[in-house]
Amino acid sequence: MNQTKLETVFSGIAGQKILITAGASGIGYAIAETLHGLGAKLMICDISEDALDKAQERLEGLETIKADVSNEADVAQMFEKLENRLGGLDALINNAGIAGPTGGVEDISPQDWRKCLDVCLTGQFLCTRLAVPLLKAAGAGSIINMSSAAGKHGYAFRTPYSSAKFGVIGFTQSLAKELGPHQIRVNAILPGVVEGERMEGVIHDRAKQLGISHEEMKAIYLEKVSLRKMVSPYDMAAMVAFLLSDGGKNISGQSLSVDGNVETL
Repeated sequence: MNQTKLETVFSGIAGQKILITAGASGIGYAIAETLHGLGAKLMICDISEDALDKAQERLEGLETIKADVSNEADVAQMFEKLENRLGGLDALINNAGIAGPTGGVEDISPQDWRKCLDVCLTGQFLCTRLAVPLLKAAGAGSIINMSSAAGKHGYAFRTPYSSAKFGVIGFTQSLAKELGPHQIRVNAILPGVVEGERMEGVIHDRAKQLGISHEEMKAIYLEKVSLRKMVSPYDMAAMVAFLLSDGGKNISGQSLSVDGNVETL
């Protein structure tokens, strides 16, 4: 394929109006930085004002708002600001999530269970229900939901997280069917063992539970990855960019693993 055709395949992001939840750090910031560099008009939310301020300093023209996606009032306020500042929406990136508790099912409190599902799954619903009218008004659009390798593999001692991420895949496939006639594409991305503070915290908690060192626990995780290495937040960002580009215009209803092939959890 010649260079002109390649540029056409990966074009189409410049000027898109995009909302990224939990976009001030980790995977969310990597997505924001990548799409900003490709000319998109962005709004991000996060629960950390400090992280939002730092992101806004780095990315010129970035719109930000402090919001908890599991809070219905926060989400409503966010979409009101989005309409005022961006004037519409072309894509929603449902990235917000938490690791949830580590422990046996008999040791997990109902409160911790609910919080994990509220952020990881219900938060996507709350954002999507307000995004869809804007995407329909635009005549087409894209929704990308962040699931996980834990959304296709059972994950012992992480039942709230795995349950939520399995739910994200069902949510994604259902929406793809529902919204396809409106030319709205819906896909899920499934990260695996991702470099960053959240994964280090998960490794720490599991190592503590098993009574082994952090490095031993990390090695156990990587033994289950075919490529034997962690992935970068920017690997997720690259997949998001492809799905939002002209090259991804006929991809919908898919659960796309970006994980070095996690074989099991």
